[in-house]
Amino acid sequence: MPALQPIEIADASPRVRAVYDDIMATRQIDWVNNFWKMLAHDPATLERIWSNIKQVMAPGALDPLVKELIYVAVSATNGCEYCVASHTAAARKKGMSDAMLGELLAVVGMANQTNALANGYRVEVDGAFQ
Repeated sequence: MPALQPIEIADASPRVRAVYDDIMATRQIDWVNNFWKMLAHDPATLERIWSNIKQVMAPGALDPLVKELIYVAVSATNGCEYCVASHTAAARKKGMSDAMLGELLAVVGMANQTNALANGYRVEVDGAFQ
């Protein structure tokens, strides 16, 4: 059960509604997901996080699909079910296939396993990597 109830579009203050409108316009959708509706309880946080995510996820040196795949990978590692679902959907819209998702999660699982082993053994970083 959520800690708070999401703030729906109809109940949003003008400040929150402005962010909701920008989310919908930017993403070319007609709804706002629950993550943003929960952040709306603190309008300053909602504005800051939305601004930051727009900047970070905007086209740049990394392809937008690559950015979504990275987001899925980190979210899976951090155990954020909501973020995995949200960014998997976004990655699919950008062209991710089932095979790509399977391979991505295999890499995530392998990286987590080898990271744990390297940390557990306290493996010294090779000079050639420096």
